[in-house]
Amino acid sequence: MKRSGKRGWLLGAVVLAAAMVIISEIALARPGGGPTLPMVINDDGGWCWFQDERAIFAGGKLWVGSVASGSHQLWRMGNVEIRALDPASGKINRFVLNHNLELDDHAAPSLLELPDGRILAVYTGHGIDRKIRSRVTLRPGDPAAWSGERVYKPPSPGNTSYSNLYRLAQENRIYNFYRGQGWDPNVIISDDDGASWRYAGQLVTGPGRPYVRYASDNRNTIHFVCTEQHPRDFDNSIHHGYLRGGRIFDSSGREVGTLESPPAPERLTRVFQGGPDNVAWPSDVSLDDQGRLYVVYSVQKDGAGKPPRHGGMDHRYRYAWFDGSWHDYEVAFAGSRLYAGEDDYTGLISLHPQSPNTVYFSADVDPRTGEPLISSSDGKRHYEIFKGTTTDRGASWEFEAVTRDSAMDNIRPNVPLAGPEGSALLWLRGKMTTYINYDLEMVALTPAP
Repeated sequence: MKRSGKRGWLLGAVVLAAAMVIISEIALARPGGGPTLPMVINDDGGWCWFQDERAIFAGGKLWVGSVASGSHQLWRMGNVEIRALDPASGKINRFVLNHNLELDDHAAPSLLELPDGRILAVYTGHGIDRKIRSRVTLRPGDPAAWSGERVYKPPSPGNTSYSNLYRLAQENRIYNFYRGQGWDPNVIISDDDGASWRYAGQLVTGPGRPYVRYASDNRNTIHFVCTEQHPRDFDNSIHHGYLRGGRIFDSSGREVGTLESPPAPERLTRVFQGGPDNVAWPSDVSLDDQGRLYVVYSVQKDGAGKPPRHGGMDHRYRYAWFDGSWHDYEVAFAGSRLYAGEDDYTGLISLHPQSPNTVYFSADVDPRTGEPLISSSDGKRHYEIFKGTTTDRGASWEFEAVTRDSAMDNIRPNVPLAGPEGSALLWLRGKMTTYINYDLEMVALTPAP
């Protein structure tokens, strides 16, 4: 069912000269003292959530990609940047993958550790051209030395957005999922660790633009969940499938398509049934060490029949897992939209990849009651980061505040893959007006060395 009131608004001009100055409580994780106040990884960086991995541990370092807005240094506007943190010393290496590509958080890179320890980064603009760009570190563990930028143009029509990198060891092959032809998830593959690419096809297709999140067992299978369309245009459900050997299956293992003949989202297994007051959007996907799949997502509860800018004041976070059948539960109140016009944008929820009964999420309400959070620091409503844990596979949840009484918003948490015991928690802190107008710093809580 089509939702009424498609987008009829225009993004305002980005006024960088008047950008807000963020006052940060900066404190490094002290040796032996465990995480205390968050450490600033990048003083100007944003990311969307439809490219992964945005942050990984590799070679003893935490590698993070983002896009600078230029809010403090105009010359950085649109830089696609890498930060590599050594948690033991607190040293941060900085590198610019592409100077001034585009002021848009959708241009953040996807990162993948190669078998020899080097890091591959792949990134695109937000539908500005057909180019898929990549660079790779010259030596394992060295974030200061990268190859020149390589550019691949898929033969299929359609400009590109997003990058999602996964390597299947049994195939000795890297897959990159991106939005391209038909505004659908397309696939390119590399058999030489990203030195060259070839087009492989599409994952799903439909009349709209499916939004997709992925998780891989790193051996022979890539799982994904997707919507039918953008939530501005459709009362989305959540659907699950997986790719193995070039063929696409639903949750039960029934083949529903191939990369050459992709299925519509409705041919996959429905995890959650959407509706006018249950409009879903995926946030994160993860596999546990036994191969069980976990999904977290948001649901807009108050948009039925309303044009953009009038809904999105009541979101909920949900949690689903699969053990032969799907189990689905509400986690918490998520609060209001991030900004008018993108009424389905939330602060986001993220799974802990080493502990799928743990989630981190951003909300501007009490997660238990939905009551607005008013900060004692400035008397204003702000998004805060929460940790949620369940001991009964999602049926009930306990919450712990990671941030509280902030003087700025805390959004888009992410727990990187392959981290040490305790891992790390990253998020963005500051002000977001739109995806092309933000003043955000990237912060992290890291384990004690």
